[in-house]
Amino acid sequence: MADAECETSITAVAGGLDRIESVQIALKYAADSEIVLVHDAARCLTPPEVFSRVHTAVRSGAEAVVPVLPMIDTVRRALPSESAGAEPTEVLRGDLDRSRLRRVQTPQGFRTATLLRAHAHHRAEAAPATDDAGLVERLGVDVVAVPGHEEALKITYPLDRILGEQLARMRDANAGGPQ
Repeated sequence: MADAECETSITAVAGGLDRIESVQIALKYAADSEIVLVHDAARCLTPPEVFSRVHTAVRSGAEAVVPVLPMIDTVRRALPSESAGAEPTEVLRGDLDRSRLRRVQTPQGFRTATLLRAHAHHRAEAAPATDDAGLVERLGVDVVAVPGHEEALKITYPLDRILGEQLARMRDANAGGPQ
């Protein structure tokens, strides 16, 4: 059975000083929408099916949805060293159970009303935040995970750019585009 017809609009806005401010600016344009997806431009190679999975999960009743990948690296907590050395160093304490950890990607999808509430709460508490799902979680709302995609890599460091350029060339070659 085909999905019901739905109107989709995409609005790009100039960003703010940080991620939270950028989303707050965008929400001014999305107040009439039932669902909003927040996506990082740094994840410019995210495959369309990830957007579909997130949107479908929100449309199916979830208030907040994020695409995730399993953690494959060992993760440890870094603590300041208590040694009297000249340079500050870190010591590592304990490994975290990576079977319970996830790498969070974008787009993050939300019921617009839920995200608006989360941002209003954030302005009132002024606690640091790294993403919108974290703000929604602070409201006590469950954030649902859907499968992400390795190609939705975040282009942050020079190596990421090299990988991204290679991935884009491979996609062009597979689509019959310029090489």
